Amino acid sequence: MLATRGIFKGLNTPMALAAYLIVGVFLAFGALFPSLADQVFSLTSGWIISHFKWFYILIVAFFLLFAIGLLFTRFGDLKLGDDDQQPEFGYFSWFSMLFGAGMGIGLIFWSIAEPVYHYMGNPLDDAAGTADNAVTAMRLTYFHWGLHPWAIYSIVGLSLAFFTYRKKLPLSIRSVLYPVIGERIYGPIGHAVDVLAVFGTIFGVATSLGLGVTQINTGLNELTGLAISTTNQMILIAVITLIATGSVVSGVGKGVRILSELNLYLSFSILAFFIALGPTIYLLESFVQGLGDYLQNVLALSFWTNATDTGETDWHAAWTAFYWAWWIAWAPFVGMFIARISRGRTIREFVLGVLLVPALLAMVWLTAFGGTGMWLELFGAGGLVEAVNASETRALYFTIEAVSPGLIGTIMAVIATTLIATYFITSSDSGTLVITTLLSLGDREPHTGQRVAWGLGEGLVAAVLLGVGGLGALQSAAIIAALPFSIIMLFMCYALIIGLRDERRLMLYAERRNRAPGERLPGG
Repeated sequence: MLATRGIFKGLNTPMALAAYLIVGVFLAFGALFPSLADQVFSLTSGWIISHFKWFYILIVAFFLLFAIGLLFTRFGDLKLGDDDQQPEFGYFSWFSMLFGAGMGIGLIFWSIAEPVYHYMGNPLDDAAGTADNAVTAMRLTYFHWGLHPWAIYSIVGLSLAFFTYRKKLPLSIRSVLYPVIGERIYGPIGHAVDVLAVFGTIFGVATSLGLGVTQINTGLNELTGLAISTTNQMILIAVITLIATGSVVSGVGKGVRILSELNLYLSFSILAFFIALGPTIYLLESFVQGLGDYLQNVLALSFWTNATDTGETDWHAAWTAFYWAWWIAWAPFVGMFIARISRGRTIREFVLGVLLVPALLAMVWLTAFGGTGMWLELFGAGGLVEAVNASETRALYFTIEAVSPGLIGTIMAVIATTLIATYFITSSDSGTLVITTLLSLGDREPHTGQRVAWGLGEGLVAAVLLGVGGLGALQSAAIIAALPFSIIMLFMCYALIIGLRDERRLMLYAERRNRAPGERLPGG
């Protein structure tokens, strides 16, 4: 039941109370005891990585294989909705919202800095700063931003869309467990699952918002001289959170869709800048070579834990294990958002669209940005390594300036900063919509007041995390939030298999009832 009055109006009171309590305790702890909070987060996330790194790597590899397997099942033509249901959004709007919700800020933040870090050293190559190491650097970056995150999102999104639109259950994480626990999804177990999803969403989105605001601060510093400081970052969080809250109040079909499409247009303009004015032939050759190198090595990398060299476990903690945890922490919010915008798609269309198109676009992006950075170090004036060592946030602006100093470069820096801000907004409003949908038991148009409250709350959590321990605290929060939800995702895969089998039985039963006398069933 949903409350009809009071501060929890439009929400399930026990769930809302639990969610507010968890967030309130966290905020109080971080604000009153910042040093202790930083220590607790670091120790907890460090313990999880040291004991469960293998688990994160194994299950994410399983999720990828599971998602690919769905493409070849006999359920590929099954609609996520009624058989005559048409998609709510066209392909351009759909892909825009997919990419904006699933990648956005993080991809901008790391698209140049991450290849540079791997270029300076990684466990696969002994010689840092060489041409061979540049190839390995791009391979690892493709690996972290390619198929694996989208496999995670596709499983959550497909499960939600199937049980919501095909089985007519609420748009809520609990619904995907119906084949496992039945009607108990409406009781305490279901409440706990959704509150856990809220917890993961808050800290996953907060991590993204923290990355975004540090990047925006650096961009404004480059353009206007605004000092890089925690105070200015808090102000930026406040301003952009207010804008994001206004966007989410307008709904998916208006503010969220319009901003997502704007993101894609701005993204294309920066891509065109790097490809046209940067080392064009090198980038085209790098993309073809990098794609083949990725496909050749992706299976081995999927199961790589570097178990024989314990001296390198920190690398996995900082990169692969963190990324997999971050994607899993994002999965409730991105998966639900994808489900929300995917009604009417077929299962095969959904998996192909969610798994392949954004991953391919991410690889194009990484080649244009990271490939330009590699070219600068290998054949250009260099200096990018020093810029990244000084601050990851300066990598983007350093590369833009190196490609085109002067007016065009300044215009591109403005566009890049604007793009980061719009991705900040779309991540925040998408997360807010998901949280309030969960707490309202699947209401696709949650109460406006609650959208405002939780929109502001996300910004507050990001601000506290930045104040407690900067990006380190943000990463620790994502790793902690991901572990329990990863278990739910395993049950989700099992429940989806059961649900699809049940749907197959219903389809066969309907065919038997409707076939002409003496007519055989297909394959019968």
